[in-house]
This record gives sequence, C-alpha cells and structure tokens, in this order.
Amino acid sequence: MTYHLLVNDEAGSAEQDRIDAVVAAFRAADAATAVHETASPDEVDDVLQLLEPGDVLVVCGGDGSLHLAVERARAADLLEDLTFAVVPMGTGNDLARSLGTSEDVEEAVAGVLVGDARPLDLIVDDAGGVCVNALHAGIGVEAAERAQGMKERIGNAAYPLGAVIAGLAAEGRDVTVEVDGEPLRPGDEGDQVLLVAVLNGATFGGGAPVAPDARPDDGLLDVVVTTAVGPAARAAFAASLRSGTHLERDDVSWRQGREVRIAGERVGYNVDGELDTDGSTDRTFRILPGAWRMIRPAPGAEQG
Repeated sequence: MTYHLLVNDEAGSAEQDRIDAVVAAFRAADAATAVHETASPDEVDDVLQLLEPGDVLVVCGGDGSLHLAVERARAADLLEDLTFAVVPMGTGNDLARSLGTSEDVEEAVAGVLVGDARPLDLIVDDAGGVCVNALHAGIGVEAAERAQGMKERIGNAAYPLGAVIAGLAAEGRDVTVEVDGEPLRPGDEGDQVLLVAVLNGATFGGGAPVAPDARPDDGLLDVVVTTAVGPAARAAFAASLRSGTHLERDDVSWRQGREVRIAGERVGYNVDGELDTDGSTDRTFRILPGAWRMIRPAPGAEQG
C-alpha cells in the first residue's frame, strides 16, 4: 500500500511547512509515501492513473481540493475503485470537520493510518458536476467573492469577514426551490430569497453550522432556504446562525430529500468553496448515496 499525497503546487511558505510536516509524519510511521505536486486538473488525472489497488489518495487541502480530486476520479470512471483521505489545509475544511478529522497534522495523519474507509454520499448536478460538501446561492456567493481576495492576507478569517461585508449590501433573489418535487419556501409567496444552501456535510464557510443535523453518509441532502432579506432580518439571521438557532426562525425553512431544483432569477453558485458566477436559471442537484470512500476516524474516536 502506498499513500499518494496530492498537494498544491502553488502552496505558500506556511502551507509548505505544513506539507513537509505531513510527509514527515507518514514517513515516521514507515508508511510508503509518494508526493505529487499538482497545478491543474490534467496533472491530477496523471496522478490518478498511478494508483494501484489498495493505495490511498491523500488530499492535502480543503473542500476545493477534495472536490477536484473526486470530480476527476468520477470523470475517469475511477471513483468506485479509489480510497480517499484528507489532511486539512484549506480555508474552510468543512467536510473534514463533519467527518471528525483533526486539523492537527500528526493527529490527522494518525487518523489516516488507523482509520476506517467508509462510504460517503456525493452531490451531483444535471450538468455532470459534483459537490462533496456544500453548495449555495445568494449571500454565500457574495461572501465568497469578497473572501477570495482576502485569503492570502488573513487566511481562515477570510470567509467570515467576506460574509460581514456582503451582508451589508445583500439583495434577495427571485428564485423557487423544490425538494423532491415539493416547494420549500419560508415566508409569503413572492418573498425574495437571501440564501439557498444544499449540504452533504453540516457546515460551510469555515464552520458555519448551516445544517447541524446533516451527515455525509445518510443518503440525504439537507436544504436550507432563508428570506431574511431586510437589514434587521439579515443581522438577526446571522446572529442565529452563529448560535445554531437559525432553523427555528420563521424566515428559514429546512428539509431533507434526495433531489433539489433551484429555478428563477439567474444566480451564481459557490460549490465546495469554488465560485460559479455564470449562474443558471434552472439547476437540479441530487444525492448519490455511498458514491465514494473516505478514510475517517473510527466510530467513537473522532479527533479534536
């Protein structure tokens, strides 16, 4: 068995120190290790072709890095044959958080070495795209756009600060949401929507508990919609999100299902932290239960 470490070829100095620590931790455990620095989807494709049965692809990164690896594996018809693992290094690390993976390098590597490979669900769209953790439209996209320019300067604080800035000028959108064919909308008919979130894991944006009960292995999507468009409502929604009480609000609706359709005004999307600002007037997302395998801490042994 070889642990193939997939790392970002454009890693900064601080991230490179962390990558070096990951490599050292694997080698200290006498684990056969190969390091692959990639800078494009084609280079990820090349790495996938090197894996042999029993090998593990260890993604050193966040949700976006996992997204790319899974997307390319699925496109190459290799997804069912591979075993993934993650050592968190991204801005958000939200899927790793839902799986109970530690952000401490030594703990995360130990979890890869002794953890269990278990099935995880995957969100797919009607255009062939994938989502490993969460996608959202509305204020979440505006926040991510602002966070993009802040990542190098302030790291993990980028998304929360972007959310604050976006919230000051957020506008609603005229969209409709259906979960398994049934409308999902808080408030009155015609109210504009501030945020639509479709989740596999429980959080996005670096730990925002948007769907606290979501599990990435339950075969269900968690869909959250809010019409908290006014300034006071936005502020109250943000406060309730921080405290984990937002699902109790009258202007928030939540439902689980297997398929969600978002239609209406053209909107941009954030998918696993990556922006899709071209938008669409009608998109459908569905869950594929147990579509891929990830090594995660053994039950009852989640890491801190």
